[in-house]
Amino acid sequence: MNAVDQQRLRAWTAASGSRMEFWPRFINETGAAAVAEIGVYRGAFAARLLAECADISVYIMIDPWRHLPDWNKPANKADDVFERYFEESMHKTSEWADKRIVLRGRTADVIDEIPDGALDFAYVDGDHTLRGITIDLINVFPKVRSGGWIGGDDFSPTIWQHSQDFEPTLVCPFAIHFAEAVGARIYALPHKQFLIEKTAAGYELVDFTGRYRALDLRSQLIGEGAERSSRARVFAGRIRRRRQR
Repeated sequence: MNAVDQQRLRAWTAASGSRMEFWPRFINETGAAAVAEIGVYRGAFAARLLAECADISVYIMIDPWRHLPDWNKPANKADDVFERYFEESMHKTSEWADKRIVLRGRTADVIDEIPDGALDFAYVDGDHTLRGITIDLINVFPKVRSGGWIGGDDFSPTIWQHSQDFEPTLVCPFAIHFAEAVGARIYALPHKQFLIEKTAAGYELVDFTGRYRALDLRSQLIGEGAERSSRARVFAGRIRRRRQR
């Protein structure tokens, strides 16, 4: 497998206009052959990697493809919709059926079907809540070989990726804290992506974007609360003025 240094990684990100351009380049440059994706959804990412990365020999697709009553995110659809998404994913990747292994279920329920150290690369694009990213990273980490990588999506610098009707997105900062806990280097990449190296290099956060300065939740929670209070005061002021007319 080919090693990755910061200079090469910076060059790959600079040459990529989206995550769909970056990750195939990363897979090809590193020579990753055993790959897993957590959170396949409609199969577009899987199809892109399989189409552009000839060195992939095994592609493990992990997704429950069903409505989850404890997942409060906009992507949580009805069972019949998820069944269509599953069929769409199978159709998009049918050309590489001999390479794919489909594990239909939640990460914690199916991860033990993958031997420890079997993966060169795992991509985490699961439910993005604190619970979800915790379960995904902790479970997939032992499945990646020493010297391998974990990448992921929705590494948003704000936890308020959606409206207040939904759970906050905690991929960041949890992925950073996880990397620190296991002593791994983590890269904050453009297009809200992250990359964790499973090496003995020790913990380091390398931010290619300059967007990940504040990792605490307090500032974001207080900021959101202050904004809500401000909106409430403005709304109350409008009501008072209308009553005085």
